[in-house]
Amino acid sequence: MDDDLWALIEPLLPPRPVLDRLCLQGVLLVLHNDMAWQFLLLEAGFGSRQTRWRRLDRWQKAGAFDQLHQVLLT
Repeated sequence: MDDDLWALIEPLLPPRPVLDRLCLQGVLLVLHNDMAWQFLLLEAGFGSRQTRWRRLDRWQKAGAFDQLHQVLLT
């Protein structure tokens, strides 16, 4: 994900102590490839599957993921 795109996305996400950028990349990788969460291993550097799932859940509940989705589509 390039820095210009991340500059648009980052303000939409609530602040978190774990790197949102890597977590988001892991979430998008899982969703884009229609793969099970457990197949993206911790060693890949995107955080644990529980962290990615919880983060996605929080983003969805906050309405941030819908906005993020629109940014990525444009």
